[in-house]
Amino acid sequence: MLRSFRLIRFAVLGLALVWTAPSFAQNFEGLDLGGQSKSKKKKKGASSAKSSKKKKPTRGAKGKTTPAPVEEDGPDESALTPAPTGTAPSAVTGPAPTEATPAPAPTPTPPPAPASNGGFGLDLTQEAPKTPAPTMSFDAVDVSGKTADRQRLDITVSLFKNDEYEKAAMSAHELIADPKLAGLHTEARYVLAKSLYRMGMYHSSLGEFSKLLALGPSTKFFKTSLEWLFFISRKTKNETVILDEIARHANQEFPEKYRNEFRYLLARYHFVRGRALDQVGQNADADKSFAEVQRLTLLIPKTDTFYPRARYLDGLASFRNGSRQKDAAAKRGAGEMLASVEAMKEVVRLTRPMAGKSADQAKADKSLRELAFMQLARTHYGMQQNRFALFYLGKVERGNTQWLESLFEASWANYRVGQFEQALGNLITLSSPFFREEYFPEALILKAVIYYENCRYRESNIILQDFERTYLPVHDQLESLVKKNMEAGEYYTVLAEVQKKNKDGLEKNETDIILERILRLALTDQDLRKTNDSILELEGEMDAFASRGDTFKYSELSKSLLEELKVHRTELISKAGIMAKGKLETELVALKQLLANGLRIKFETTTKEKEFLEDQLKAGGRTSIVKKYKFSVAVPDDELYWPYEGEYWRDELGTYQYTLTKGCIDRDTANRNVQSAEAM
Repeated sequence: MLRSFRLIRFAVLGLALVWTAPSFAQNFEGLDLGGQSKSKKKKKGASSAKSSKKKKPTRGAKGKTTPAPVEEDGPDESALTPAPTGTAPSAVTGPAPTEATPAPAPTPTPPPAPASNGGFGLDLTQEAPKTPAPTMSFDAVDVSGKTADRQRLDITVSLFKNDEYEKAAMSAHELIADPKLAGLHTEARYVLAKSLYRMGMYHSSLGEFSKLLALGPSTKFFKTSLEWLFFISRKTKNETVILDEIARHANQEFPEKYRNEFRYLLARYHFVRGRALDQVGQNADADKSFAEVQRLTLLIPKTDTFYPRARYLDGLASFRNGSRQKDAAAKRGAGEMLASVEAMKEVVRLTRPMAGKSADQAKADKSLRELAFMQLARTHYGMQQNRFALFYLGKVERGNTQWLESLFEASWANYRVGQFEQALGNLITLSSPFFREEYFPEALILKAVIYYENCRYRESNIILQDFERTYLPVHDQLESLVKKNMEAGEYYTVLAEVQKKNKDGLEKNETDIILERILRLALTDQDLRKTNDSILELEGEMDAFASRGDTFKYSELSKSLLEELKVHRTELISKAGIMAKGKLETELVALKQLLANGLRIKFETTTKEKEFLEDQLKAGGRTSIVKKYKFSVAVPDDELYWPYEGEYWRDELGTYQYTLTKGCIDRDTANRNVQSAEAM
C-alpha cells in the first residue's frame, strides 16, 4: 500500500514538471530579433536613445547630421549672420535645432533560466548579452514647428550644401517667385546669389547681392552681402564693376578684415570719378573727389597688402594737383609734385621682388612697380629733368605691358638732351612690323623734327609725307564718327564690330583697318579698356548658359538672369560709349594738332631748303651746310655691332641705335652716352 502511494506521488510530480516546463516550439527568449528592426529604422533616419547618446555613426545612414561644407572664398557667416528671430528657425546659416532625446524604454526583467538544456542539445532559453529592443524614435527628422514652406527652404539649403548649385539656384528662384512666401524671399535670394557665385556666374551673382543690399542694413544678410562684393571683385577681370555698389554703402561699417580693401576700392571710385569730372571741366567737384582719394588712402596702414596700391593712387592725386603749375621751374618747387615723387618711390620700394610672395601677388606687384616707374619718369619729364626721366624709363623691362610706351617717351627725353641716335633707334623699334597696329602717330613727327634739326630736309619731307598718308585717313574717319552725334552706345558698337572681325578672322577692308587703328587708340584709355573687358566677360557669361544642362538652360531662372545681364550689358555699353566718344574727341583734337605741326614743319623745311639752295647759288655751288659727323661703331664687350639693313629680329627690338653720319650741328661726335640719374 505504501509502495503504491509513492508511485502515485512520483506520477503527480512528473505531470507537474511536464506542465510547468516551457514549450520548445514557442520559446523565443534566446533569439534577439531587435537588431534587424534597429538596422532598418536607422536607415530611415531614426536612432535609438542609446545610440543617440553615444553619437556613433551608422554606415550608410542617410539621416545623420553633417556639418556644412567650408566655403573656400566666402565670408565667415557663422560669426557674422545674426541668430534668427521668431518661431521659424533659419535654414541657411543658423545652427541646427536641438533634438529632444526620448526617455529610454523600461527594460523588462528576463525570466530565470531553466536548469537543464531542455532537450535536442540546443539551448534556446539561454539569455545572451544584448541591448534592449529599440523604441520608435524620430530624432533625425525635425518637425518641431516647421511649416511646409520652411521645409522647402531647408531642401534648397541642403542642395546648396551638397554642391548641387544649379538645383539650389532653381529651387531658390521658385521660392522667390511665389508671392505667398514673401517672408522667405530674403533667405532664398541669399542662397541664389551664393549658388550663382559657385557656378562662376559672377555678374549674375552680383545682381542678386545688389538686390539684397538694396533692402537696407537692417536685413539679415546685409553685412555678409557686402563682404561677398569683395570676393566678386577678385574673380572678375575688372574690379571697377563693384565700385558703384560699394560707393552706395560707403557710410556702412565694414568688418575689420575687409575695411582696408573697402577704403582702397572707394578711393579708386573717387579717383575715376575725379578724372571724369576733370575731362568735362568740372574742376571744383573734381578737387573734392581727389581730396577724398587722399583722405581714404591715408587711413590704410603701411603693413596692409593694399597699401602699395593706395599709395600709388595718392601719388597720382598729388601729381594731378601739382600739374596745375604752368612752367617747369614752378613744378620743381611745388610741394604736390615732390609728394608725388616720394609716393612713387615708396611704391617702387614696396614692390621689390621678394621670396615668399604668391604668384598672383608677385604679378600684381610687378605691374604696379612698372606703373610707378612710368609715373616717376613723366613727373621728372614735366619738370624738365630729362636724365632722371631716362633713368626711370630704362627700368621698365623689355616686353612688359608698358615697354613700348616707355620707348616712345624715352625718345622725346633723348631728343631733349641731344641723344638723336638713341631716339631714332627707339623709333625704329616702334615702326617694326611686330608693332604695325600700335598707335604712335607722334613718333613720325619726332623723327621728322630730328632730321630737320640736322638739316636733312629731304628726309624730313619724306617722313612727313608718310605721316600724312598714314594718319590723314584716320583723321577723316575720326571726324566723321564724331560729327555723327550718335548715341553713346553706338560709338562702342562701331568699335565692338571691329573686335568681332578680329576675333572671327574676317576679311577687313580699308575702312576696317582704319577703324582698327581707332579701336587701339580708344583702348589706350585704361578706364575704357577695363570697361570693355567687363563687357566681353559679361557676354562670355551669357554665352555660357548654352553649355548648361537642359533643365537649367530652359528654366525660368535662366530667362530671368539673361534679361538682367542684357540690361547690365546695355548700361556698360552706354558707359563705354561715353568714354569712347570722349577719347575719340580728345584724340581727334590731338591728331589735328599733329597734322598742323606736320604742315608747319613742312613749311619750315621748304623754307630752309630754299635758303640752302640760294646760298649755294651765290657761292657757285661751293657752300655745303651739311657736313659729315665723326662717329664710332665701338661697343662694349658684352654687345655686338650689327649693321641694320632693313630687317627686323625680335630679339633685337629695343636695342637699335641709329647713327647720324651727317648734319649741320656743331659737335665732336654723333655718339653720346646717356648719364644715369645716379651720377647727376
